[in-house]
Amino acid sequence: QVRLVESGGGLVQAGGSLRLSCAASTSIFRLNDMGWYRQAPGKQRDLVASMSTIGRANYIDSVKGRFTISRDNAKNTLYLQMNSLKPEDTAVYYCNTASPRSWYDWGQGTQVTVSS
Repeated sequence: QVRLVESGGGLVQAGGSLRLSCAASTSIFRLNDMGWYRQAPGKQRDLVASMSTIGRANYIDSVKGRFTISRDNAKNTLYLQMNSLKPEDTAVYYCNTASPRSWYDWGQGTQVTVSS
């Protein structure tokens, strides 16, 4: 069973940066398009960035130019570099496959709080 563990969140002022990490218990990145999701209080969990198995990245419009997704296959780790953070980026961030049909069990997520 695959285990996903997110880390790197925290409290940061608007304009600041954070780097999130997602460690997988087994090698899954070569087999799956991977994504970072976020869920704000009272809202659904949304995909914000994804990376295909061949390394192609996609982002939602609101984070383009500010967030960068990357991965280290050897370390089974997915990253999300977040720059120029805004209060509206506040949410719990999760990683999982980019397709709901292949989701693994969700990890605990990592809280990102951006103060104005």
